[in-house]
Amino acid sequence: MNPEIEFELMKNQASELRKAAAEHRRVREAQRANKAGRRSVFGKRRSS
Repeated sequence: MNPEIEFELMKNQASELRKAAAEHRRVREAQRANKAGRRSVFGKRRSS
């Protein structure tokens, strides 16, 4: 295969992987924030 094409494909794949990793981080952080928020809500319900 043409080296220039291979290089462009690798750059594109790396870019997609970085985007996927960033999205995954955002999802995990949102889930973590949700769990923390839920815990405090349940704690408040138990105490009332």
